[in-house]
Order: sequence, then C-alpha cells, then structure tokens
Amino acid sequence: MDNVHLENFRCFRERQDVRLAPLTLLVGENSTGKTSFLALLRALWDVAFQEIVPDFRQEPYDLGVFPDIAHKRGGRGGQADSFEAGFEYAARSRGKASKASFQATFRERRGSPFPVTRSLSQAGTWLEASVQDDGKCILNFSAQNGGVHTHESTRLSRDDTRLIPFFNLVMEVSRESVRGGGETATENEIAAAETFARSFRLSGLRVPKERPFANAPVRSRPRRTYDPIRPIRDPEGEYIPTYLASEFHRNRESWTSLKAELEEFGQASGLFDEMTVKPLGKTEGTPFQLQVRRFAKRARGPERNLIDVGYGVSQALPVLTELLREEAPAMFLLQQPEVHLHPKAQAALGSLFCDLAATGRQIVVETHSDYIIDRVRMDLRDQKSPLKPDDVSILYFEPGDLAVNIHSIRLDKMGNVVDAPDGYGQFFMEELRRSVGI
Repeated sequence: MDNVHLENFRCFRERQDVRLAPLTLLVGENSTGKTSFLALLRALWDVAFQEIVPDFRQEPYDLGVFPDIAHKRGGRGGQADSFEAGFEYAARSRGKASKASFQATFRERRGSPFPVTRSLSQAGTWLEASVQDDGKCILNFSAQNGGVHTHESTRLSRDDTRLIPFFNLVMEVSRESVRGGGETATENEIAAAETFARSFRLSGLRVPKERPFANAPVRSRPRRTYDPIRPIRDPEGEYIPTYLASEFHRNRESWTSLKAELEEFGQASGLFDEMTVKPLGKTEGTPFQLQVRRFAKRARGPERNLIDVGYGVSQALPVLTELLREEAPAMFLLQQPEVHLHPKAQAALGSLFCDLAATGRQIVVETHSDYIIDRVRMDLRDQKSPLKPDDVSILYFEPGDLAVNIHSIRLDKMGNVVDAPDGYGQFFMEELRRSVGI
C-alpha cells in the first residue's frame, strides 16, 4: 500500500490522505486512533485481496460494532451512516508499471460494517461493485468505447462472509456479451471473455500470499518449561516457543539461519548473545526449554532459562521471530514493539526495521519510542541502510476538536524532520527546556 485515505472512521471525521512507505512510523498521544488505523489497514487488505467481509473484532483489534466504528460527530451532528477508506498501490498493466487505486464504502449490516461498495481503477479502466439491501450486486464498469456498462449479478446471502470477486462479476458480464444472444458460449467465446475479465483483475498487483501480520502490544508470558503444541500463529506470540522448537527438530538449516539472525539482533541490542532450544527428552514431542546466555570478554556466561533473564527478552522474541522467519509475510502491522525494552534495544529495533524494509517488506509501526525514531533518522543520514528519504514516512496523529488529524511527515537526506506541525515533538522539547533550565 502506498497511500491511504479514510473518512468518518472512528475518531477521524474529515477525509485524511496519508502516505505509507516501506517503513511507516505512527506517532502521537494515547487514544488518537493509531491502533484503529492499523485495524483499518488489515480490513482494507481483506476486502481488496481476499474479497471477504472484514472482521473488525478479530484479534489483536476489537473496534466493536458499527456504532462504535462510524464517526460520532457530537452534539446534534449525530453519527455517520457510513465510512469510507481506500488505498493506492503499484501495479502493472500490459507489462507497464502503473498506479491503481481501491476504495470501499462501509455501511451497517446486522450491526457490523459491511463493504456495500467496492471500486477499482487502473490504467484508465475502472469498475464498481455495489451490494443492495436485498443482496443484489450491481456492477458498473468502463467500456472500451468510453461508455459505462451496468450489470446485475446474483444475490448475496445476508450471512455470507465472502464478497463476489471482481473477476467473477466481470466474467458474468463478458460471457453474456460474447454470446450474442445465444444460450451457450463456445470455447473461443469463453476464452475471449476471460481475457476481457482479466484486464480488470487485481492480477497486476503482486498480491501477498499471506495476510499482514498484526501483533498485540503485550505478548505472552515466558514459561520455565514448554509443552509442544501445534504452532498456530497468534498476535500475542504464544506459539513462538513451539515454532522455534519445531524448526530446531525438523529444519536444521532454517533453524540455523533464524538462530543466527536472532543472535545478531540480541548482540546489537544487548539482550543476549546466544539462544538455544533445550529438549528435555529425545523426541520432538517432549517438553523443552528456551535458554539464552551472555558472553564476557574472555568467557561465555552460563545458560539461563528465558524466564530468569528479565521480561524484555520474552516480549521482544515474538516480534523478532515474526520479522526474521523465512516465510514472513510482506506486510507487518506492529503495536509498540518497544514494550519492556531498554533504550539500547529500542534503538536496535529501529535499525532492524530499516534493514527489513529495504528488502521489500512493508512495516507499519505504532510506537511511543523516540529511540526507534531517532535511530531510523540516524541510519538514514549515515547511510547505514539502503533506505532513501522517501522510503520512510512518519504519521503524526494530532488530536483536535472532537476529531483527529493525521499529518504525513517526511525526512530529508540528513534525517531531519521536514514540514512537521507545531504540535509534533512539543512535549519532548518542553521537557528538554525544563531539564536544562531554559
């Protein structure tokens, strides 16, 4: 996702147009909509790429039902009866790079937000699918002669959690158009219809195989001994120890690579120098422990159980593993990864984000850590990372009069903040002045 817009969503009343980059940092006071923004990004991904009705209550987000999500204007303004959101992305059309845009309008259906309208435009073509109250789906799209086609499709069940894909809708229209009034279509006519339909498909985008990973702000508690369980991904990282043990037993090459990357970060952050999986039996199904140790100048320290080395290691481990694992998704939505970490480790996270964003992954981070932000700025200035200034975006969430405004802030090649509003960093400047007695 390159640019995102939203309107009448939660605490955002007026339309907000913000810039996403390979690395995007969300900053601002508490209760200014940063977590809601992350939840909206995942919802847009679900509607656009999986073509399903998003669940705004799925972990790690719980935004409630439609009345909790549509913006309340206060006083006599009442509540908005819909909200809109969308994004732009890099796509390819006929072998050429182009920009495409997706937008959805949500209204209440059985108490929850439902995408009643979806629209897609790319390379001079556009289409819009609208779902009526009775479930009928109407498709409007641009024709090659510049006109507009309208088509009524099948009805959706009111309990259906899937939407009729754009491709299927256009296939219906194109097949009907090539039949010429006949009851059946020939193989050549069907092939022509499919070619026509694919010109509108989202296939121009390199659609990620996996949903964006979204983590919870507080991760699972460490245990002295773990019992093997099926490693099913969860926002709190409860499954991470079992995942590490599974890699240790089943895929030594993958484990060796992941272990090396975890230890590289552990050394840079001061958290640990070595991490090991210690089986308590001879088979994969036996209990196990996670152990870490620190190195001195001339010796290695003792191996210590994860539960005995402070809360920071266990809180960072789920985030680190998700970021560094081989099959990691293309997009990450992270909430406060700095929780329980010393400033040195927080700064190391900033460097890690830069390194991973430079490999083609998109990382969106909600953070209250100036150490992360400052490290990103310095790594950009000192060219410690391949990232360029346009590869980093800072979104400042500024509370206003019963609503929040999002400011897109850029960095220059020296890592300086460019065109920030007056409120950005004001608290820290006031604290600094007070500290030095100005």
